[in-house]
Amino acid sequence: MANTQKIQMTTPLVEMDGDEMTRVIWRLVKDILIHPYVDLKSEYYDLSIEKRDETEDKLTVDSANAALKYGVAVKCATITPNAQRVTEFNLKKMWKSPNGTIRSIMDGTVFRAPIIAKGVEPLVPSWTKPITIARHAYGDVYSNTELRAVKGDKAELVITHADGTETRSEIKTFTATDGIIQGVHNTDQSISGFARACFTYALSTKQPLWFGTKDTISKTYDHRFKDVFADIFAAEYKDKFDSQGITYDYTLIDDAVARVMKSNGGFIWACKNYDGDVMSDMVATAYGSLGMMSSVLVSPDGKYEYEAAHGTVTRHYRKWQNGEETSTNSIATLFAWTGALAKRGELDNLPDLTAFAIKLESAALQTIADGVMTGDLVSISTLPTKRKADTETFLREVANHL
Repeated sequence: MANTQKIQMTTPLVEMDGDEMTRVIWRLVKDILIHPYVDLKSEYYDLSIEKRDETEDKLTVDSANAALKYGVAVKCATITPNAQRVTEFNLKKMWKSPNGTIRSIMDGTVFRAPIIAKGVEPLVPSWTKPITIARHAYGDVYSNTELRAVKGDKAELVITHADGTETRSEIKTFTATDGIIQGVHNTDQSISGFARACFTYALSTKQPLWFGTKDTISKTYDHRFKDVFADIFAAEYKDKFDSQGITYDYTLIDDAVARVMKSNGGFIWACKNYDGDVMSDMVATAYGSLGMMSSVLVSPDGKYEYEAAHGTVTRHYRKWQNGEETSTNSIATLFAWTGALAKRGELDNLPDLTAFAIKLESAALQTIADGVMTGDLVSISTLPTKRKADTETFLREVANHL
């Protein structure tokens, strides 16, 4: 199509390219499914491990700031280097997780939801609608301090105030045995940002919001989360929730788990950092696959960064490098693009762009429902007739449906 016939964009979205097999899929999705129909405007950042190393990770910081500037970003999966990757790519250092850097700069909350397709049935039969996990991606055990204690040690929690005075509370005197100590923290600012991101996202998706902690046991730490959520909801969001006919419910985390297992889905489940880490994998597995999970990072003031929930699929990339056939699930990457395009269309009042994104999602799901799918889905699909497609063939089948 000539550019004048394509769907036009007014504001760029931020495009963050990535690594390995997902980088291959990134190009295919754009070439086969987006460029033919959309005059794509993007501010491009190459977040491959080589470019991040070359710029000493400045590109990651720049891309996150661009996401805050333009309001919508789409990100490919990226390598977070370990010692083996440092050697493999001859890196200057073991750079931090790009996702962690971007989350910190955007002060974002991660929302992950399953992508439901006919023939890929949840392991929990009652889950007929998606359950979105909202994970608070700050603090707790992920920013902890840990020490070993030996028999005879006394461990105390100490706060040194600005005036030099101290507040002390004994944790444990190890009179009979050695032991271990862990210190965790959070901040009112981060908890408030988490709450606002959850309430904002619930309103944007018109879904009820659940939140659960263990405040009956953790009467200061977890109770602070409960109170901050309650205060912000009452002051800033209750009327908006009422006008949309959606609800906010607080419950203990163990009660929340029991309710989730008996539910039909169709809600957002806000979780503290560790709870969200665990529950998002549980939900993803129960719905089918990490390859069928959408993920969006939302800042408290409503800036969005869409990405796939999975990694860079190294094993398939090695096969692709050797010229072997791959059958890699591209749905999560595709839905990252459609999520970003739909949000850009919504914010810029471009209904054709939003409609295109919705139709592209429908085409992808119909392709699977018609029995054409990648290898990971073939192994779990309940459809009586199904055909395994290679990576590129699947996307071309989606194009035919589109």
